Amino acid sequence: MNTTTKQTDTKQAETAAGRAAGGAWGGSNPVAVISGASQGLGLALARGLAERGWSLVIDARTADRLAAVRAELAELTTVVALPGDVTDDAHRADLAEAASELGGASLLVNNASSLGGSPMPTLAAFPLEALAETFAVNVVAPLALTQLLLPQLRQHGGEVVNISSDAAVEPYEGWGGYGASKAALDHASAILGLEESQVRVWAVDPGDLRTQMHQDAFPGEDISDLPLPETVVPGFLRLIDERRPSGRYQASDLLPRGRVAEVAEASEASEASGLEVA
Repeated sequence: MNTTTKQTDTKQAETAAGRAAGGAWGGSNPVAVISGASQGLGLALARGLAERGWSLVIDARTADRLAAVRAELAELTTVVALPGDVTDDAHRADLAEAASELGGASLLVNNASSLGGSPMPTLAAFPLEALAETFAVNVVAPLALTQLLLPQLRQHGGEVVNISSDAAVEPYEGWGGYGASKAALDHASAILGLEESQVRVWAVDPGDLRTQMHQDAFPGEDISDLPLPETVVPGFLRLIDERRPSGRYQASDLLPRGRVAEVAEASEASEASGLEVA
């Protein structure tokens, strides 16, 4: 066994030892990088991880909203907030550098997404520039950020969470651009999971949630019956705790039984009102 292999094995052993019974982290603060963390699911996940003591590197395009999130979460943990666009090369490099300075990323959550328009256009009328931007945000940027962080993630035996949608597997009228981009992200996640033996790669469908993105998908409609993003956070935390194999998961399948019923009731209500899955 050469020196590099010994060092890698030692680091992986330290990482494994840092996870207490049930998989929860028990050692020094691990580092999570979360894109699109100023609102919605990204913010909910940032809060959930901050409460567990994870150090955070977060980003969003809206600087003032991100600053408010940083001020809130800094009461709980170390937070580096970098406003910017994940499609920007320099911004992604800044995120990776910030994670490295905190000790290296153990988790990457690619949450930032784009619908491609509101209301969403049909494929026949989809402006190609907007379609290219949708794929740039939803597919290329997550892969590019993952590439930058993979050396850190490998060192820590870490995880990548790519936020998916059931629009990636079900054909919904009007969801062609977004759905196709999420299908591409799912497939890329599956392949990366096969290629990376030291890193878990998960595509996770959070289900219908009461977020600004879902509201933008249905402008003018009432989505107040949908569950808040916080309701599915326990499912994501369970996935991280148990370090399940790379693959595609639905957050509802990972929730405690009582929470599943709550989310299911809200989903049934949304279907009855004509809302589809975002």
